[in-house]
Amino acid sequence: MATIKAAILGFGTVGQGIYHILNEKREELRHKLGIELEVAKILVTDASRERVPGTAHLMTTSMDDVLAEPGMQVVFEAIVNEEPAFTYLKRAVEHKCHVITANKVMFAKKGLELQDLAKANGVFVGYEATTAGGVPVIKTMKNILLVNDVSRIQGILNGTCNYILTKMRAEGWSFETALKEAQNLGYAEADPYNDISGQDSFKKLMVLSALAFGEQPDWADVEVIGIDSISAEQVKEATAKGLRYRHVAEVEKLAGGKIIAKVEPLLVDAEHPLYPVDDVNNAVALDTNYIGTLTLVGPGAGMYPTASVMVEDYAEIIGKRAGFLVSI
Repeated sequence: MATIKAAILGFGTVGQGIYHILNEKREELRHKLGIELEVAKILVTDASRERVPGTAHLMTTSMDDVLAEPGMQVVFEAIVNEEPAFTYLKRAVEHKCHVITANKVMFAKKGLELQDLAKANGVFVGYEATTAGGVPVIKTMKNILLVNDVSRIQGILNGTCNYILTKMRAEGWSFETALKEAQNLGYAEADPYNDISGQDSFKKLMVLSALAFGEQPDWADVEVIGIDSISAEQVKEATAKGLRYRHVAEVEKLAGGKIIAKVEPLLVDAEHPLYPVDDVNNAVALDTNYIGTLTLVGPGAGMYPTASVMVEDYAEIIGKRAGFLVSI
């Protein structure tokens, strides 16, 4: 059986999810793809702590060690911040490795540059996991864009905000109560700023803008409004009118070619495609010229939704047999 080697950069929730899926689905992936994948290196900041039993011998704190591994050809990246993630992936691409990332902060800013570099080096970049977790919006958009033009994207891109707004409506909770429960359930971080301020949704929206239009609006021109000012009374009044609050990230290409974007709480009625999307689910509604409006809905975050789409990116790249040298 042909074998290729992979590395996982970052071994927190998502990195461990990738490792578990690759092991649990090993036989199935081998059968479907005709290739054995071996996780040969795991990059961590502290190699003295074994997060998953049986992985101590794979851990390293050095990107040099990762790239020095003979036959290294695929790099999964699940690091939180822009750096050192971008530097690591740039080095991996220059080393002729295919790269798969879940890093929305890095990819929103550096995605176009990284894809250009990958093209120049004959490798692929998988980034499905940067946006909407387990919702296959990136691969769907890529297929749609082969024939259709997308004029507007509206999305619920943050499961934490959607959960809070859902509980404020369904349970009559205050914003503070709903946020605390989201934190207790692990949906929101101890510091929830990026979620509730709209910054998380904004970064994901910029990834979608780059894919749909080949460019992004000037970040300074995008108004980003969070949900923390919405009161239980406002939600109650909206519900009485048959309306629901949704935290909507929207980007649109105008007839003259200008791209405009905004992230804000919106009141939507039952005719709106985002109206029925509750709890921690994400959704993306695409306005296209031939299909019309297409809406994708699914889980927005978590170990397995995010990790699974990263493994799917790997399977897609393998399926193309793009630039792989296999060893028997």
